[in-house]
Amino acid sequence: MAVAPKYDMLLAGGRVFIEGKLCRSDIAVKGDKISALGRLDNVAAVRRIDLSGKLVLPGIIDAHVHFQLPVGSITSADDFQSGSTAAACGGVTTFIDFAIQKKGQPLIEAIKNRRKEAEGRVAIDFSLHAVPTDWTKTTVSDFEAAVRYGVTSFKIYMTYKKQGLYSDDAGLYTALNAAARVEGLVTVHAESADLLDHFVKRYHAESAMKKYGAYAHSLSRPVIVESEAVSRAAFLARNLDAMLYIVHMSAGDSISIVECARADGVSVFAETCPHYLLFTDSVFKRRDGFLYATAPQVKAKKDQDALWRGLAEGVVSVIATDDCGFSTKQKSRWKGDFTKIPCGLPGVETMLPLIYTYGVKTGRISLKRMVHVLSTNPARLFGLYPKKGVIAVGSDADLVIIDPNSKSTISAKNLHSRCDWSPYEGKTVWGRPDITISRGKIIVQNGRYIGSPGDGKFIKRSRPLAPI
Repeated sequence: MAVAPKYDMLLAGGRVFIEGKLCRSDIAVKGDKISALGRLDNVAAVRRIDLSGKLVLPGIIDAHVHFQLPVGSITSADDFQSGSTAAACGGVTTFIDFAIQKKGQPLIEAIKNRRKEAEGRVAIDFSLHAVPTDWTKTTVSDFEAAVRYGVTSFKIYMTYKKQGLYSDDAGLYTALNAAARVEGLVTVHAESADLLDHFVKRYHAESAMKKYGAYAHSLSRPVIVESEAVSRAAFLARNLDAMLYIVHMSAGDSISIVECARADGVSVFAETCPHYLLFTDSVFKRRDGFLYATAPQVKAKKDQDALWRGLAEGVVSVIATDDCGFSTKQKSRWKGDFTKIPCGLPGVETMLPLIYTYGVKTGRISLKRMVHVLSTNPARLFGLYPKKGVIAVGSDADLVIIDPNSKSTISAKNLHSRCDWSPYEGKTVWGRPDITISRGKIIVQNGRYIGSPGDGKFIKRSRPLAPI
């Protein structure tokens, strides 16, 4: 009598990132879990894939994306289906988007509504950060309801008054206090609203815009706009013994502030993004410079160098994309007024090869550090570990396989985003994903998406853990 295969899939012969290092190992998958690791020469599996010469890494977790985000009268280019498909083709197996509370709306209702927008359409697993904007007693009590629901992180905007997202210091203090009580994590968009308004007013004068063009966007956001807000948020977190996470950090001074705060015992952690690591503010002087507007914006070479140092030394714990792409037509609506440029860049599909190429291959960071900042640390900080973020028996079979010797050129026409341009157009990269596996199912093979909308599911998260 024939013996039924013990496993659904056997990934054989690859160099696998296990317990902080690459080692030769096979991976056996049963259902949606990793069932065995090591030399598995004589086991039976329904499907066997030879990965000789390939690197096998934990699936990437992009902890900061904005799919189908309404901004005024327009919406970001990628919806949940196209954005998550692009993510999958970039080796991302989990993303975290945002549920923004409307004025007068219960926070938990905003979370449930946003989940409904995504479910049935996403290619990979997902979760949400809750974004409180209306500070009532109900909102505060909804922090506990959100955690029970599986949403354990809360984003606070220290800017965007006109857009209705802004929380003042009392709101930030309330959020930190409420999150600490329920073992949640507060993330902040750290830009000082008052300082930003001050500098925008200075450079919004007609003469200044005519002189500087898109570069006025950069001039209106000097380093102090971010660093002051980071310092203030860290001080409040220290006062409350709360966990704090700075999103899309871009300034060298902010690195120093976080470093000092952590040395003083504050549980403050930082995220940066590929565009801050690969571009400087000189990009705004280009004819197409307006396309590169983000908030905060890319800064000087010294800031870029400080971010790479912060990554290597563990001051920066996570790289995420802040993916929020707008088409060239949407960006072009600025018509010379930098305050009308939709801020955001596409990038969820290109993050892994960019960081591997310009981080690991250049020696700025180790492969181990890359895996930590792209996978393990976001899993730990956002309550997904050890279900995700690690290759271990019992963990989800979320894997990305790359060929370290595979060389390609980034072009928007070959990406899966609906955005018609890429900020990384023409860049040469190594290590683009060959295969992406989400919970035991191959959804990308030979760089081609073969999954289905709805493959992904909403993941309930637990309390945050400190990164490594």
